[in-house]
This record gives sequence, structure tokens and C-alpha cells, in this order.
Amino acid sequence: MQSTIQPSILHAESETPKFTIECVRCHSLYQTDELVCKNDNGLLRTSYTSRHLHMHDLPGIGKFLDWLPVTAQINTPASPVTYKSTGLARELGLTNLYIGFNGYWPEQGAHIQTCSFKELEAYPTLQLMQESGNNKIVLASAGNTGRAFAHAAVGTDIDVYIVVPESGMSKMWLPEEPTDNIHLISMADTCDYADAIQMAGKIANLPGMRSEGGVRNVARRDGMGTVMLDAAVTMGRMPDHYFQAIGSGTGGIAAWEASLRLRADGRYGETLPRLHLIQNLPFAPILNAWQHSRRDIVEEIDMPDPKKLIDRMYADVLSNRHPPYSMPGGVYDALTDTNGAMYGISTQEARQAKTLFERSEGIDIVAPAAVGVAGLVQAVQEDALNKDDFILLNITGGGVERLKEDFTLHHLQPEFKLDSQDIDIELIVR
Repeated sequence: MQSTIQPSILHAESETPKFTIECVRCHSLYQTDELVCKNDNGLLRTSYTSRHLHMHDLPGIGKFLDWLPVTAQINTPASPVTYKSTGLARELGLTNLYIGFNGYWPEQGAHIQTCSFKELEAYPTLQLMQESGNNKIVLASAGNTGRAFAHAAVGTDIDVYIVVPESGMSKMWLPEEPTDNIHLISMADTCDYADAIQMAGKIANLPGMRSEGGVRNVARRDGMGTVMLDAAVTMGRMPDHYFQAIGSGTGGIAAWEASLRLRADGRYGETLPRLHLIQNLPFAPILNAWQHSRRDIVEEIDMPDPKKLIDRMYADVLSNRHPPYSMPGGVYDALTDTNGAMYGISTQEARQAKTLFERSEGIDIVAPAAVGVAGLVQAVQEDALNKDDFILLNITGGGVERLKEDFTLHHLQPEFKLDSQDIDIELIVR
């Protein structure tokens, strides 16, 4: 089922804006399509007029419309689904383990057809870009984000240019036929995600093009934040702990920001969930910096010879050579504010966790989600949790094998294959 974007009368007759965009550091206010504070490096954050989370009778993430930075209704079945675990909880000796399942599992009510929680970012981002008058957007992806944006853009009037390293091309599939507004650019196999980001930046600087913004895009963070919102509504409270595998850490920031809004609501508890963020060894710059109590990542120390380290990862989509760690409002601040913890997971641990989850919960999961499960296993082994704590495990992707039972997958073919940064990029957008 493909999404449609429909007008909404929400806030249409009110002089009070639905939300404002504010720098977390200097508190300057910005227009809705701004990405960067002109005064400092602080992240911009959404401040919503509605202090209380009001659930709308709408499909998918549309039910969280009051806390999404768009003014139109988004009709999509994609939404996080939270359920109380029995199988994995029993294996780990936990009484209040909740799974935030972000993938395709119709028997559990999960209908994210790209099987990744990146889809929760894509719909509000495309809506916000369209409302801001931007109909040509550019993004870099290691695979999952690109797939989600392509799916959300199918059949719309938004041209999406997606730059993906060769290692991510196998992840560029859709559960439907792609349409002509999706433009895929692949980088040579000697390039990684950082090279794709650099190329996407060059394309975004062309006239008429617009970068989707990455971590600086409030729609992406607030879309991902619906995982925490759904969990709080399901539990009737915020969890004590939140587990997620990360590459850039944007999902951790999003969970923290959603928790801040829930605390201000007053109905879901006063204590922020403790963030437990997990990286896939051997590439773990955030883990390395955090363990040494450094606000800044030092490339020579925290990620020497990064391409070689990334090649050895189990889930290379969890690699980001320039994560939003040190900036105001970034991962360091999120971990500090929540008394958070970082974990490093090996390939063997991730594979064992994948087998454990699939056996105990009865649904397949993707490699990054397996890294997250392994982080939870490690925390239990280290006695970092009480057995009765309320725990939210974000399964960031799953159900690919289940999806294949209902859909035929269509692999996207690149319009351009680039072997270097030194090309005439204007050819790409003609």
C-alpha cells in the first residue's frame, strides 16, 4: 500500500503555529525548512504548541501528527509497533521487556514495507520538504535510508536523488515498481558511506536541489522519535531503559528528544529513559570517545584506517565517519543527560543474538537490529539492569523474509555509476 499526502485543516484557522524550530544552544528561532543555526553548531529542535501527546485516529505514524513537523495528514500504514515480549524476555530473565518492532510483520500489526525504521523518517521529511516548496531533494545512504525514501516517494511529485556506495546497492529494493522520480546514483566499490555523503553534498549545492539534512533535519528525528512515543503509550509510562544499535546516533538523539517531550507532558513519568546505544565492532568511534570521557571524536585514535575497519563489520550500515556526537544537542549530550551507556558488539555476538531473537520471538531481523539485541544481552550479563525494569528494545528492522511471502521485491538500478568525486555533477540532474 503506497502512501498519499492529503491536506489537513489542523491549525489552518489558528494564528498559533503548530510548532517552532529553535537552536538548542542559542535558542534562535528559524523557519521550518532551515537546517543549520547561523550562530553556532547547535542542532535545531522542534518545539510543539501542543504540550500533551494527543493520539489521532489515523493510520500509521499519522496518529502522532501533533508531534510531527508537518501540517498535512500523512496516510501510510508505516508505524512503530510496541508489544510485550514473552520469548526473549523469558530467555533473558526480564519481566517487563517491550519490543519496538519496526519492520514487516502483519500478524503483529507491523506494516513497514521496507522493513526498516528509516521509513518513519522518510514520510515526514518528504511532507515537510513539499510544504516548504522543495521538490528535488538529495540524500546519501548506506542502503536502508535510501530504500525508505525511495518507497515513500513512489508516485509523488518529489524527485529524490539517492547516492549509495556499491556496498549498499543490494539493499536498494522496493516492494513495488519504482517510478521515474527516483534517481539512484551508485559509487564505486572503493568508496564508502562517507564518500557518498560528500557526493550528495555536491549535488545538493546545484540550483534547485535541496539536501534532506541528515541529523539536522527535524522531521527525520521526530519521525524516528515515534518509536519512543508508541512505547510510552503502550506501556502507559516511559521505559526505564532504551536499547538501540547506532551508526550516526541520530536514532538515540531522537529517542532522547521524544522523551523530553513526554516528560513535559507530565503523564508518562519524570525520569528520562537511560539510553543504551550499541556500535558494531571494530568500527566504533562513538564508543571509543565515550569510554574515554571525551566530547570530541579523535579520528586517529577512535577510527584509524576507517575503511579497513568498516570492511570488517557485520552490519556496515552502522558506520558513519562523521557522527553528530560532539555538537550541542548531539549524541554526547543525549548520553550525558540520560546517564547513558555505550556497548561494542562483535560479529559473533551479533549473529548469536540474531539466532536468539528469531528463535524466541518468531520473526526474522536484519543485521543492525541483531547488534541491538546483542547489546541488551551484554547489559543483562553485566547486571546493568534489574529484572523488573521497563525496557524498550528498538528492533530497527525486520521481517524481510516475511515480506517476501506477500510481495515481489524490485531492485533499483542506478542511473549513474560514479568512480570518483571528480565528475561533472550537473549531468546527474539534467
